[in-house]
Amino acid sequence: MFEITKKELLGPKVWLMDIVAPRVAKRALPGQFLIVRADEEGERIPLTICDDNKEEGKITIVFQCVGAETNRMAELEVGDCFADVVGPLGNPSDLVEVPIEELKKKKILFIAGGVGTAPVYHQLKWLHEHGVDADCIQGARSKDILILEDEMDAVTDNLYFATDDGSYGIHGNVCVALQQLWDEGKRYDHCVVIGPMIMMKFAAQLTKKLGIPTVASMNTIMVDGTGMCGACRLIVGDEVKFACVDGPEFDAWDIDYDQAMQRARLYKTEEGRLLLKEQEKDTHEGGCGNC
Repeated sequence: MFEITKKELLGPKVWLMDIVAPRVAKRALPGQFLIVRADEEGERIPLTICDDNKEEGKITIVFQCVGAETNRMAELEVGDCFADVVGPLGNPSDLVEVPIEELKKKKILFIAGGVGTAPVYHQLKWLHEHGVDADCIQGARSKDILILEDEMDAVTDNLYFATDDGSYGIHGNVCVALQQLWDEGKRYDHCVVIGPMIMMKFAAQLTKKLGIPTVASMNTIMVDGTGMCGACRLIVGDEVKFACVDGPEFDAWDIDYDQAMQRARLYKTEEGRLLLKEQEKDTHEGGCGNC
C-alpha cells in the first residue's frame, strides 16, 4: 500500500499529493509517468510525475478531477493509501541524456499550460539541481487557476506568466507571450511544451516559424499506459507511435495534432473505438477489452 503524506488543493479541482513509493522515487527521471489505482476496484490512471524525493522515498502527483475515478482519488486523505503506484514508466526527457556542460550552453525554454505545469516543474527542478538555467512561460485562462507559482519561480531563471483574460502577466496565450519575448530579443535553442493539445499545436507552429527545436509531451492522451489499449496511438512524421511506450515526448513539429484530437474524441465511445479498429487495422493495437 502507498500512503498519502500530503494533500493540497492547488486550484479548482486540481489536487497535489505526496505518496510514499520508495522504488518509484529511487528511479524516477523527469518526463516519465506512473500509473495509480485508488483501490482494488479502481481504474488505472496514468499521471506524469511532478516531483520525487529519493531520500524520503516519496513521489508527488498532480491531477485534475475530470471523471469518476479522479473524483474518487480526490476523496482520499492524508493517511489513506493508494492500492497501486506503478512506475516509473515511459522514456525520460531527452535533456537527461545530454551532458550537463552542453546543457549549460543552451538557452532552454519551457511552455507550461494547466496541469502540464506539474511535469514541467519536475524537469525544471532537475535542471536547476544540475546548475542549468532555463526560462518558462506558464499560461492559464486566468490568474486564479495558475498552479505551483512559487515552486516554479524557485527553479527558473526567468518565469513569465500569460493569462487569456489579462488578469496576470502578459495579456494573451502562451504564443502571444513567446512572440513578445522574441520581439524583445530573447532567443532560445530548445523548447519543451506541455499542456492542452490545442496549446501544444499552436506553440509548435510558432516555434517552427521561429526556428526553435521543440519537444511536446503527449501524456494527456494515455489511458492504459502499457501500449495494450491503443488509446494513445498517434502519427509522428510518417510513423505510428504510442505515447506510453514510445514517448511520452516527441518532436513537436512532427506530431499530427488534429488527428490525435479527432481520435481522442472517437475513442470515448464504443462505436468510435470500433470504427478506429476497422480503419487502423494492425496498427490499432488492442488487448484492453474495449475495442
